[in-house]
Formats: sequence, structure tokens, C-alpha cells
Amino acid sequence: MTEELYAKKAWELMEMMRRREVSAREVLHSVWRRVEEVEGDVHSYITLTAEEAERAAARADEILARGEDPGAVAGIPMAVKDVLCTRGVPTTCGSRMLEGYIPVYDATVVSRLRKAGMTMVGKANMDEFAMGSSTENSAFGPTRNPWDLGRVPGGSSGGSAAAVAAGEAVWALGSDTGGSIRQPASFCGLVGLKPTYGLVSRYGLVAFASSLDQVGPIAKDVRDCALLLSLIAGHDPRDSTSLDVELPPYPEALDGGIRGLKVGVPVELMQEGLTPGVRESVENALRLCGELGAEVEETALPHLDYALSAYYILAPAEASSNLARYDGVRYGLRVEGGDMLEMYGRTRAAGFGAEVKRRIMLGTYALSAGYYEAYYGQAQKVRTLILEDFRRAFERFDVLVSPTSPTPAFALGEKVEDPLAMYLSDVCTIPVNLAGIPAVSLPCGLEDGLPVGLQIMGKPLGELELLRVARAMEEALDFRERPRLGKGGA
Repeated sequence: MTEELYAKKAWELMEMMRRREVSAREVLHSVWRRVEEVEGDVHSYITLTAEEAERAAARADEILARGEDPGAVAGIPMAVKDVLCTRGVPTTCGSRMLEGYIPVYDATVVSRLRKAGMTMVGKANMDEFAMGSSTENSAFGPTRNPWDLGRVPGGSSGGSAAAVAAGEAVWALGSDTGGSIRQPASFCGLVGLKPTYGLVSRYGLVAFASSLDQVGPIAKDVRDCALLLSLIAGHDPRDSTSLDVELPPYPEALDGGIRGLKVGVPVELMQEGLTPGVRESVENALRLCGELGAEVEETALPHLDYALSAYYILAPAEASSNLARYDGVRYGLRVEGGDMLEMYGRTRAAGFGAEVKRRIMLGTYALSAGYYEAYYGQAQKVRTLILEDFRRAFERFDVLVSPTSPTPAFALGEKVEDPLAMYLSDVCTIPVNLAGIPAVSLPCGLEDGLPVGLQIMGKPLGELELLRVARAMEEALDFRERPRLGKGGA
């Protein structure tokens, strides 16, 4: 076999297993060997679930041997971001606050994937409570980018993306509050999708900012991404924000091209701050769009300049409320004190890291008496204006295209002491979360040997069209580079 099994795409492995060319255990063991080879360098995982994965793979093989269908994703090793509750498996959110916490239930997306035969390799590393753009804020140590171990994998789903890029999983689940699926997918040369708000259940997703958080797939190509979305999307009565809509057949509708589509390019996302390689790669992708028959035209979303400021009022405000539950009484860590208030203070001081404390303080201040209208109220008005910008743009265009991040992956430690510089790495992705629309990132080139991501934004519930455009661009770009890591690369 010329290519290691861990390097193959999920749909390729599924076809091989159904043709009985390879077993689920052979696929899993290929991934385990890769984990043993590179995990010490990459640190993609907080918890590995070897026994559970072996049981799932064995079960898939037994069902296949009977000539039956073992489930849509049976036997395909997956990484699950440690922000999703997994029954009987520790869920830490990358925080000492939840160290040792073992949920008694599965998140809805996990439950749906278990029914489809999921083989979970482990819980992927992440920025603490999903707050960060580099996975350097994990209480369990940073994850490194498989393309260059001196650089970050992006965040906060950096562990999920690094696991797939390094071959330590075939695909992964992440969560996206301000770009936390798309930015790490961009930094690691993968496809990552942030669905429409409400399309995927948030039940069992540990909340950071409830009006922004969404679960989504990270994969090696658009087809895998579409397949995973089709399994996790859909109405969930346990999530009051879940949309009750009919789902289209995402994996079956990827072909068809983009001829005649109108593609808008927001000028605000193509201005200063882009590195030369990012600009060149995105402009080349736009040229290919035109060659495929799409009409490409610049457009303006005039309130995007205020998106970052609004986000860093709204998200911390929601975080300060959501994280109030970690008080030493109900979940995880407890540090005793002389009285209840002292116990609260000691527990939160010991359990939260610096970035989480920074955002709790920002959010508490923005919500405090006398400042609520000046900060939180104004930020909500800006959010409405941004939503209106997108609504007007989608009256003229089918999709919008931009870089996913202004730069490729930056060096570990480069922005740790400068939170504002770190926040700017999400400047292209945050508007999508504020508007609640879907967006996908796919690799479109290299700069200094590091992947560059192309972001395609779609109309609300426009995932089908979005994935079709992404698939056409994926074929035209023909990006085949892989990180050179370990003995065989990924």
C-alpha cells in the first residue's frame, strides 16, 4: 500500500472497508501508530480513548463480516474537541477548572455520531473554554502545527485540526465562536465548516458565547466535510435555538460547478494587514473562480470595520455569564476557603487561566450598571448593522469570498503578550459569527511553506451551495501539499 491508511480521506476508507480491502481495526491501528510517532511533538490530544476506539472498530468489523451496514462513519477514527460532553470520558475544555470532570451524558452531536458508528480516538486539545486563536491557552500545554512545530495550529480547535493534519485522526469535530474551526483549518491546510447558527445542536457543547457558538466538521476535503455535516445537523428539541428545517443531501449534491454564480469580494477583508502570500493566493483563487464561469465582483460591507470591537464586547459579556457557574460547588475544581465567598474566589483564581480571566473581567465590566448601554447595547446595534450588510450583499451575490486569516500560522509565543494582536488574527472570520451565517475554509496556496486559507461565506442555511462552490474551488486549486512530519509525512 503506497499511502498509509491514516493519510487517506474518510470516504476513501469507507469504500475500502465496504469492499473488504481493509478492516476498521487496520485503519485504527494505522492511526495509533501515527499517534505514537508524532503525538509527543504535536500534542493534539488531552485524553486518548484507546479502549473505546478498539471496541468501536471491532464492532464495525463484526457487522461488516455479517454483510450488514455498520453505520455511516463506522471505523473512521475521529478526534472530538474537548469542549463537547462525552459520556464516561473526561471533558476538560482545556481548563484546570474542569480537570477530572466526567459527564454522564453525550452532547447531541456525539450521540448522533455514536449511533452512526463513530470511532473516537480521543478528546482534542483546545484553548481554555474555547478562548484563543492559537491553542496556547490550554491548561494542558500548547498544540504545535504539524507543518512547522515552531508555529501554532490556530485556535481554539487547534488540537482537532492538528490531529487531522498530522494523521492522528481522519477527521474531527470542532466548535466555532469567532473562527475557531476555520482559522485552525486554514493554518493546518484543511477544510473546516462553520454551519448556520442553529443548524447543529449546541446541547452538550460547553458554552462560551451562546449566541455565537456552533459545532462543525474539520476534514481533509470538502466531501468528508459534507458527510460529517449531514450526520450532525438537524433539529434537536433539547436545544431551544435549534432550527427545525428539512436537511438537503449535502454529500450527494457537491457536483455541478459554479458557472453563472455571482461571487462578491468584500473590500474590507482585502485591505491592509494581509501578508503578500495570502493576498496572492486569494487573488489566484478568485481568478480561478472567473475561469470556472462565475462572475466575480468587489462589494462593500461598510460596518465590518466595527466587527472585531463588537465581538470583543459581546463574546466576553456572554462568557462572563456562562462561566459564572464554575464556583467550586457544581462542577470540577473546588479550593476551600474560610467562608463561601473566599471559596468562590480561591476556586476561580486557581481554576481559570489568564485569557479566561481577562475575558470575564471585560464581559463583567461591559454588563455592569452604568456601562451596559454604552458598551453591550452599542455592540448589539453594530451586530444588527453587520447582519444588514450581509443581507444586502446576498441580494446581489450567491457567495462572498475572502481570506480566512490575514496571515499564515504565526510562531508559538509570538502574540502571547499582545492580546490585541492575537484577536486581529480572527478579523476575517468574526463577522460570520455575528451574522449567524455559514462559512467554509479550504486551502488555496502556500506562503513560506505554510498553508493559506480561502473563506467562502454563504446565505443562512446555504450550506449546500456553499459546499458545492467549495468543491468546485477545491478541484480547480488542486492543493495536494501535506506537512512533512515524522517518517512518512501526513
